[in-house]
Amino acid sequence: MDMQGSRALAVTQQQAWDALNNPEVLKVCIPGCDKVEATGENQYAIGVAVKVGPVAAKFGGKIALSEIVPPHSYTITFDGQGGAAGFGKGNSQVKLVPQGTGCELSYTVHASVGGKIAQLGQRLIDGAAKSLAEDFFRRFEEELQRRYPAATRGTLQRNNSRSLARGPGLLGVDNLRQPRRQIAQRVH
Repeated sequence: MDMQGSRALAVTQQQAWDALNNPEVLKVCIPGCDKVEATGENQYAIGVAVKVGPVAAKFGGKIALSEIVPPHSYTITFDGQGGAAGFGKGNSQVKLVPQGTGCELSYTVHASVGGKIAQLGQRLIDGAAKSLAEDFFRRFEEELQRRYPAATRGTLQRNNSRSLARGPGLLGVDNLRQPRRQIAQRVH
């Protein structure tokens, strides 16, 4: 399975980098996560409960960071075991690029699964992966807003000014609560 996407963030490149390298932030943002613990330099043990269709399992695994270029990019390699439910493994390249007063986070993921989960079919697995990625980034944006309210407030004010200049949005209402983002995901 391959997936890629990007997201405009209201925080600086350094703030996003710090959050992506903070185990507490990752634990809050990864759906179903109950553990992210450092086990060595750039290595972490992780625990995640996942439900894909009728199969639910608790996965234990590890994450290793490599090709680290602070605050621009790194590669995450992951490997998780879910007992009889199966396994998941793969890697993801994550990049942060300054963009105005914020930054753009882009990623590509290459993953494979096996066991009962793999028997569910590629469409169900791809849909679940896309949903988990979207949930992670929604939570990540919320956590960034909580940690850096001034950056988010400035973005909302700029977006509000542009929105008012264009007039009301869909159904005559300006949606000021929507975070600034762009998603371009493609699942194979």
